[in-house]
Amino acid sequence: MTTRVVAGRAAVVRELRAAGPLLAALRAPVTARAPWFTAALALDDARPGGPRPVAVVVDPPGGTGAPRALATLALRGGPRLTATLLGDGLPVPAGAAPARLPARDDAAADELAAGVLGLFDRVRRAWTLRLAGLPLGDPTLRAIGRRRPEAAFANARSARLVDDLDDAGPVHRTRDPAELDRRLSALLAREPDRRTRTALRVTARLHAAIGQVEVATAADGERALLTLVDGADRRPWWSTPDVGRRTEMGAPLVSLTLRGGGPAALLSRL
Repeated sequence: MTTRVVAGRAAVVRELRAAGPLLAALRAPVTARAPWFTAALALDDARPGGPRPVAVVVDPPGGTGAPRALATLALRGGPRLTATLLGDGLPVPAGAAPARLPARDDAAADELAAGVLGLFDRVRRAWTLRLAGLPLGDPTLRAIGRRRPEAAFANARSARLVDDLDDAGPVHRTRDPAELDRRLSALLAREPDRRTRTALRVTARLHAAIGQVEVATAADGERALLTLVDGADRRPWWSTPDVGRRTEMGAPLVSLTLRGGGPAALLSRL
């Protein structure tokens, strides 16, 4: 296996598309697939001074076929270089780990960990790597921890939003992209945070176009819930404030924070 680094929007999108078979084999959630990251890149492009997208790719022996492992990162400049997973900060369905560091097996995960750390070995100014929203037992995080024992790990228990609209009477549910597009602006006008509104609008429209968003509306036409749908997997995502927003215990989420670097130059290859 060989490891390489690519940078820039077009190159990262190519790697995400090439990783489709890997993501499908690992049953990655909607929030860890190419369409979601395409939305994240579009949002970053719209922000002045947005982050630089980078992908660390582990290729199979011979270099042909789908990658064996992949990490997509967003690098933000400043006095300290900060790296997070691409899409970090987007509004995601609570209750399950939204992020992935997809690796075909433990060997590929170890190669990916080495590739990610190698990227930062070339940074001479101060840097922080923060990987959040990952599932418990992620093999790439374990491999990074073995190589860099000073890395700080944290666990948090998530809370899942419960779809209980049917408890209050008839509900209209649809995945029709045209209907969702007609209703979306009015629904999101009730979201108080401007950046969340924008992110929801972009991600919801893109995923509605591929049949992965359901909008459920109560009989009064006011209370509504957006759900990300992938086959039998349903993840309640966002609701208008007047929905009860009942929650139940979700899966544990894992994060890693690692700091390093010194007082000199930026990545020579980016």
